[in-house]
Amino acid sequence: MTSRNGGHGQRTIIDRVLRGSGFIAMGILGAQGLRLAGNLILTRLLFPEAFGLMALVSVFIVGMKMFSDIGLRPWIQKDDKGDDPVYLDTAWTLQVGRGVMLWVFACVMALPVAGFFNEPLLAQILPIAGLELVIAGLMPTRVATAHRHLRVKQLTVLQVASQAIGLSLMILLAWQMQSVWALVYGSLANTLVLLAAIHFGLPGHRNRLRLNRAAAAKIVSFGKWIFLSTICGFVVAQGDKIVLGKFLSAEALGLYTIGFFLASFPVMLIEKVTRKVLIPLYREQPPGASRENFARIRKLRFGVTGGMFLLLTGLALLGPVITDILYDPRYAVSGVILVLVACAQMPLAIGLTYDQVALAQGNSRQFFVVVAIKAVLMLALSLAGIALFGIAGAIAGQGAAHLLTLPAIIWLARAHGAWDRLHDLVFLLAMLVLGGTALWLHQDGIAELIRLGATG
Repeated sequence: MTSRNGGHGQRTIIDRVLRGSGFIAMGILGAQGLRLAGNLILTRLLFPEAFGLMALVSVFIVGMKMFSDIGLRPWIQKDDKGDDPVYLDTAWTLQVGRGVMLWVFACVMALPVAGFFNEPLLAQILPIAGLELVIAGLMPTRVATAHRHLRVKQLTVLQVASQAIGLSLMILLAWQMQSVWALVYGSLANTLVLLAAIHFGLPGHRNRLRLNRAAAAKIVSFGKWIFLSTICGFVVAQGDKIVLGKFLSAEALGLYTIGFFLASFPVMLIEKVTRKVLIPLYREQPPGASRENFARIRKLRFGVTGGMFLLLTGLALLGPVITDILYDPRYAVSGVILVLVACAQMPLAIGLTYDQVALAQGNSRQFFVVVAIKAVLMLALSLAGIALFGIAGAIAGQGAAHLLTLPAIIWLARAHGAWDRLHDLVFLLAMLVLGGTALWLHQDGIAELIRLGATG
C-alpha cells in the first residue's frame, strides 16, 4: 500500500472488503439456509411449546454472553496490538475464565429463572444448556484475527460445515426424543463441533493460557464501554422475548419465534456482514477523511440498505403465503407476525451501517450511548405495546423504538463524518411506501391478531 489513502491502498482495501463481504454473506446465507431447513423439519417433529421453551433458554444463554462481553473481538479487529501473541493469549485467557464463570452463574440462576417464567423444566435445562458458555469460551482468537484481515474464506467453510453436522445431530435427536431436550443437546453439539473445526482446521496463532497485565489493562479499557453497550444490546436483541415470555404461553412464544426468525433474516444477514467488514473498512478508509472515501462508502451503504429493503419488502408482502407453504396449520398465525416484524425492521435497516464507525475509531463510549437509548426505548415501548395490543402491540413498539433511535444514530454518524443525508431520506420514503402498503394489504390479519390479544 502506498499510503492509507493512496489510490493503490484504496483499491486494495475495497477489494478485500468486497471479497470478505462476499464470503461472509455466502456463509450466512448457507447457515441460514441450513437453519431454515432444520427449522422446517424440527417443526414437524416437535410442538410449538418446545420452540417457546428453547427461546427462553436462548434468551438466558445469549444474555449471559452479552452481559459479560468486554469487546474482545472488536478490540482484536481494530487495535494495532491485535496481532501480538501476548495480547491474543491474554484476550483468550480472559475469554476462557469468563466462560467458566458464566456456566457457574447459569447453574445458580436456573431455579430463579424457572420461577420468573413459570416454566419448571427450565431449572433442569439451564445447567446443561449453560455448558455452551464453557465451550464458546474456548474458541480460539484465530476467528477474530481472520475477520481483522478479512481472510474469511476458510473460516466460512468451517462454520457452515460445522452447522450442517450439528443440525443433523439435532434432527436425529428430535426424531428419537420428541422433546425440547433434542434442541438443548443439539445446540451443545453444534457449538462443540464448531470448536473442534476451528481448533484443527483454521491456521493461525495457537492460544495458551497467559495473562499479561499491560495487555489486560488495554483490553479492559477499550471493553468497559463495550460491556455496557452489550448489556443494552441484550435488551435490544432479546428484550422482545423477555417481555413476551413473561406474558405469553410457551406455545404462543413459539409461534412468535417462528415468525420473528423468518422476518429477521435480512437484517441478521447484513448485520453480521457489516459488523465483520465495516470496522476494517472504516479503520482504513474513514468516511470523514476525504470525499473519495465518503463516495465509496455511500455506494456500499446504498447497496447494503437497498438489499435489506428488497428482502424485507418481499417478506412483508408475502408473509402468510410463506408460512402456509413452509409450515403446517398450527403455525398459521406466524404469517401475520412475519409481516409485522418485517415492517418493524425497516427503520433498523436505515441506520445499520453507521454504528461501527465509532468502534473503528476506538470511540466505544459513543457507541454505548446509542445502544443505551435504543434499549430504553425498546423495553418501554414493547411493554406498553403488549399491554395494549398483545403480540401486535409489542412488535409495533419494536418498530417505533428503531425509528426513534435514528436521531441518536445520526448524531454518532455526524461525529465521524459518516452521515449520509441522501441515503436516509431515500429509505425513509421507501419505508413509508413499502411498509405502509404491506400493512394495508394485511390489515384484516393484523386486526385479528390484535383481537386475539396475547394469544394465550
